[in-house]
Amino acid sequence: MIRVENVTQHYSVRPVLTDISLTISKGIRTAVIGPNGMGKTTFLSVLAGVLSPQRGYVEIDGIRRRSSVENELAIRRKAVFLPDRCYLPKMRTGREFLLGVGRLYQIDELRLFDHAQRLFRLFNLTELADSPISNYSAGQQKKISLASALITEAEILLLDEPFSGGLDPAGILALRRVLARMKEERDCTIVFTAPVPELVAENADRLLVIRDGRIAVDGTIEELLAEAGTDGSVEQLLNERIFPESEQNVAEYFAGGVA
Repeated sequence: MIRVENVTQHYSVRPVLTDISLTISKGIRTAVIGPNGMGKTTFLSVLAGVLSPQRGYVEIDGIRRRSSVENELAIRRKAVFLPDRCYLPKMRTGREFLLGVGRLYQIDELRLFDHAQRLFRLFNLTELADSPISNYSAGQQKKISLASALITEAEILLLDEPFSGGLDPAGILALRRVLARMKEERDCTIVFTAPVPELVAENADRLLVIRDGRIAVDGTIEELLAEAGTDGSVEQLLNERIFPESEQNVAEYFAGGVA
């Protein structure tokens, strides 16, 4: 379980997150969306322990983040954070990278070798497994970064924009199915940010919308759709209830004439 208690985070200029409190239960896939610059990545970074909030705290399974070196190490053994643009050792091969990450998480060697090979097949990277990551395209680098999160076998995944970064349709489909089965078969807790409404509907049980540093919307997809009375479209829900100004902005744009 992830518990967020009265978290406020700022960068000395303005608050990015303001007094946020919530609980994310085990085995729930939670999508975090919101306008650019409104705190999605900051929120995920606080959950991941990359940032220490000026006020409040985060607990993972009852252990407070950044309270001690020992506590933080205990959390990091069970929770993995994948930034939108993660560091990749470009001169290492994809296989060397995955095996290095797996050893860091103390995965059994034989299981690690097998898991790495299955991840290369999953993301269509088998032919590049022993090539330097510098030879990978942008989309292939996104795939190897996703593989590095999955090879940890962590029970909590914190993923910033996992479906973006040049991921091709096959990669998106593979990731969707993997995350669904990780929830169903391993009861994993998954928190991810997403820019596209369709990805929320298909890959999340719960939706958080962050606006102006606060939680503007929080609920299961079914609850929110039922409350809004929509026809089952998350995009329609977002347009009507969460970002109503978007349709108005489009109308005003075309009202001025388009060359």
